[in-house]
Amino acid sequence: MNAPRVVVVDNSASVRGALEELLTAAGYEVDTHASAESFLESGRLSSTDCLLLDVRLSAMSGLALKEHLDRLDARIPIVLMSGHAGAILPGRASAGVVEFLEKPFSDRALLGAIERALRAAPP
Repeated sequence: MNAPRVVVVDNSASVRGALEELLTAAGYEVDTHASAESFLESGRLSSTDCLLLDVRLSAMSGLALKEHLDRLDARIPIVLMSGHAGAILPGRASAGVVEFLEKPFSDRALLGAIERALRAAPP
């Protein structure tokens, strides 16, 4: 069986690199993207098991990407990340969002959120 594919969308190269290293060491297949548009153009939508998504991205925000995925009926479990306290208004992060992690977060918190997301994935 293939390892679950976790996709990281974050505009910070250092965050992408650190998360890729951690998640690869934890046994996941990892793709990273600097923007929502890059992820959408990657052709990996249907093979993504969990999406680690930064709220604040350059052109299309993380919340806008989530809303776009909702319109596509892409049922990918999402873990939202933000370095800005209060970045998510209650109710905006609803269906499909398993957890919200405020940066900086611990490796343990992240890995736990990913495991919960993978368990929440539709069959």
